[in-house]
Amino acid sequence: MSQLIDGKAFAENLRKTIASQVVDIEKEHHIRPGLAVVLVGEDPASQVYVRNKEKFAIECGFKSETFRLPATTSQAELLELIQTLNNDATIHGILVQLPLPKGLNEEEVLYAIDPQKDVDGFHPINIGLLSIGKPSLIPCTPLGSLLLLQDKLGKDLSGKHAVIVGRSNIVGKPMMQLLLSQNCTVTVAHSRTKDVASLCREADIVIAAVGVPELVKGDWIKKGATVIDVGINRIEVDGKTKLVGDVEFATAKENAEFITPVPGGVGPMTIACLLRNTLTAMCQQHKIVDPNKL
Repeated sequence: MSQLIDGKAFAENLRKTIASQVVDIEKEHHIRPGLAVVLVGEDPASQVYVRNKEKFAIECGFKSETFRLPATTSQAELLELIQTLNNDATIHGILVQLPLPKGLNEEEVLYAIDPQKDVDGFHPINIGLLSIGKPSLIPCTPLGSLLLLQDKLGKDLSGKHAVIVGRSNIVGKPMMQLLLSQNCTVTVAHSRTKDVASLCREADIVIAAVGVPELVKGDWIKKGATVIDVGINRIEVDGKTKLVGDVEFATAKENAEFITPVPGGVGPMTIACLLRNTLTAMCQQHKIVDPNKL
């Protein structure tokens, strides 16, 4: 029987650590991290997510600013706001909540953010730095997944074979680069891969991030492997909606040594790592030693 990886508890401890670091840095350097979140439109899920970001940022001692814009906001108006935030020395991290309303170019908006303030880690410069083994600001979900892995398996992941199911720009590809930087042997499986099951059965670590409910079956997991389930899918069971991951949890937990549940696994790590990235961004911008450097 496997041991659950409690992402909620880990994220709470990480936020406490960040809050303590903020106090120490403010005492010594008289600055504190500033995070700006831009929300365009009325998407209900985005509204909840942004409120949680505000709450946790304030709890950690950050300067937190949220810009709520109507869905009618033009591309030019949004880009103008981002440029203003790029030039604001008290703002160290900028996050534009996705998805944006139709008619707005997400790629242009994300690329307009100063790479030094790109706390989502999606700017091509930050992705490029990650790919050459010199990570700066790392996408939050892959970073959270790595921290959970290291908590259970130790800091040194050298030689472990990791199979990532999914090749998205948000999780799969940066996760590959991050694990390579930790000296793992990495295989990326995707929709055109033949016999994904046999690849997973060889893996010490399985990262499922494909967006298909319970795609990864329990008999795909070898005994003693670690499973990180990034998927969050809503399915209907007996007339009720239920959240499930990309892994068939009930059967996979019989083989895995460690496994993340859904919900309560990787999900809570995203905001905690956003705050961690904002603190890192502030340290880099002010040439302060980053207490969380990988």
